Amino acid sequence: MCGLQAQVLSAAWLGVRARSRGIQMTDLDRALNQQRSIVRSWLMRGTLHVVAAEDLRWLLQLLGPVFVRAGATRHAQLGLHDALKSRGVAAIRRILTGAGPLTRHELLDRLRSQDIELDPKTQAPIHLIGLAALQGILCLGPARAGGESTYVLLDDWVPPAPARSRESALAELARRYFAAYGPATVEDLAAWSGIPMAEARSAVIGARSGLSEVMIQGRPGLALKKLPPVSMPAKAEVRLLPTLDTYLLGYRRRDLAVSLPLQRRLQRGGGWLHPVIVVDGRAAGTWSLRRIGRRGRLTVEQFEALSKAVRVRVDEELVDIARFLGIPVLPGTRGRSAHRPLAGSSDQ
Repeated sequence: MCGLQAQVLSAAWLGVRARSRGIQMTDLDRALNQQRSIVRSWLMRGTLHVVAAEDLRWLLQLLGPVFVRAGATRHAQLGLHDALKSRGVAAIRRILTGAGPLTRHELLDRLRSQDIELDPKTQAPIHLIGLAALQGILCLGPARAGGESTYVLLDDWVPPAPARSRESALAELARRYFAAYGPATVEDLAAWSGIPMAEARSAVIGARSGLSEVMIQGRPGLALKKLPPVSMPAKAEVRLLPTLDTYLLGYRRRDLAVSLPLQRRLQRGGGWLHPVIVVDGRAAGTWSLRRIGRRGRLTVEQFEALSKAVRVRVDEELVDIARFLGIPVLPGTRGRSAHRPLAGSSDQ
């Protein structure tokens, strides 16, 4: 998949849960903060993602220049002119070389001490930090108590790796994309990754030997030639996917997964995608989880009538979310939607 969008880290973790069996949130925290087998940084579409550590460097070499160029106009609007960006990124490298993991506020304090003044009330600080990440200077490090992010020197956190040619990296990106998201189109690849269409076409050409042509609703598309065998499930496949889940961000359009009337309910402004209940690949409702002390309350809104078998599978997902988070999660209600208490919960 090349990674999961991780603007909201807890949502990325819930995205891993939906694609795995038995894993716990504490396992993912350990992999990110201690084992460093996964890393969080700015990548596809210029947004934060969690990726395998061995993939970070070639993805940065490929995508970093794209989004450095794309961000130039916004940087100018924020007062980040070229000279300031150059001095700021160099200062960030020096600071992190000597100081180790720092929060955003700690990093800004040290930048001020080196005469790099950034208005903390604007987005200029995070854009400068993101620029340093896209240039391969830093990545996100271990979270502090309470979940506050820190930043570390990339070379201190991720082992070095051989550089790839741009052609090789583009081909690998296409192969990974169509393995995870196919059948899909070249336009989908461009939308998911954020690379220009010309480079998306080049990526497909580079990966062509491993791809086959298919038709998607009368339009030409691509899929991986050698797919693992898939057995049809005996019962409905139900997943509770988190906000900003890559399943809905992986395509230029979401028509195959979400009906047009329901798309407006999932994306209610600001580019924010609500958590979604997916039944056999199609959106069937939304859900939300609200923390109440040491418990959570999960609320479900149905878009359509769900069969008894599907409602049972939704309840199984609720139980698994509670297991994953390690806290009791109580079912809630919304609109006409209602669910039975979680089986086995001492808080029923």
